Amino acid sequence: MSKTAIKQHWDSVYENKTPNQVSWTQEKPETSLKLIQDAGLPKTAKIIDIGGGDSKLVDYLLYEGYKNITVLDISVKSLDKAIKRLGNKARKVTWIVSDISTFKPDMVYDLWHDRAAFHFLTLKVQIERYQAIVANFVSDSLIIGTFSKNGPTKCSGLEISQYDEQELTKTFESHFEIEDCFTTDHITPFNTIQNFQFCRFKKLK
Repeated sequence: MSKTAIKQHWDSVYENKTPNQVSWTQEKPETSLKLIQDAGLPKTAKIIDIGGGDSKLVDYLLYEGYKNITVLDISVKSLDKAIKRLGNKARKVTWIVSDISTFKPDMVYDLWHDRAAFHFLTLKVQIERYQAIVANFVSDSLIIGTFSKNGPTKCSGLEISQYDEQELTKTFESHFEIEDCFTTDHITPFNTIQNFQFCRFKKLK
């Protein structure tokens, strides 16, 4: 699919489906919150959520007092939903509409969180671009969540790349060392199970 077609795909998904009709919805993103807390960064840390869409992670980060949050997604429709949900609190967040494979950050982030965006990158050139972005624009912590080897092979009708601990480690080992890695089941709104691989990395100094 072309970049335009991919963007149209996601805009259509978010425009036509409710959170209870998409598999990735979490009422409270417990795993992501714990990994962010475990990174041990101050509440002033610059945090970016990649592919955040209308995830409630930003709600909970704001509730816990984090003050410098950015949410990036390819779909403006998804971010519009999150902004509407947050109301006045949305002004405390930086919102970026971008395809992650062509994202050009204008700052260095202390923590980069990505649950279920990276695994949509199936081409070598996309993965290499992602590696370059995090190498140059992440100063401390990298958190990646993908479908595991026991997880789905597609999401929202699109092909994905499955990962295990060894593959994620190898993907980022040039600039990051692993601090925590595990698999966990996500129960979808329609009571199916998706197995995820999560890893938290620390930037090599």
